[in-house]
Amino acid sequence: MTDQPRTAGLYYGSSHGTSYGPPFGSTYESNTSHNNLTSRQTVKFITAATIGISLLLLSGLIFTGTVISLIVATPLLVIFSPILVPAAFVLFLVASGFLFSGGCGVVAIAVLSWIYKYLSANQPAGSDTLDYAKGCLADKARDVKERAKDYGNYAQGKIHEATQGAY
Repeated sequence: MTDQPRTAGLYYGSSHGTSYGPPFGSTYESNTSHNNLTSRQTVKFITAATIGISLLLLSGLIFTGTVISLIVATPLLVIFSPILVPAAFVLFLVASGFLFSGGCGVVAIAVLSWIYKYLSANQPAGSDTLDYAKGCLADKARDVKERAKDYGNYAQGKIHEATQGAY
């Protein structure tokens, strides 16, 4: 067999037993879906690139505006710094005080609510743990009391022996 030049287009079947056409398993539908997939990917890429470039330009403009406003505001900040620094410090202390007192108030209300629920036998969260801890403390207190009593009796016996041997 001699190589024959391939011509453009599809050539199915010939008298030589060769056929030129689409690759094996390739159909018109798969070619169009491949083209659709490629065009969708192209549109996605163009959209993403457009959005990315727009956001990059916007961030550059914002950065430039920030630098310019800082350059303009620096002399004012230097002139008013003897007033602004103590004022900022006082505002920080006042805001911290309000936040701390508000937080303490919220915690106090939560604790009082929990105590009310506990005393009214509603069994709030954690009450079983509190009851267990209370039982453990009572047991330990009882043990300490018994040990102190035993140690007192032991010490009293030693003192009595020491005084008996002295006479």
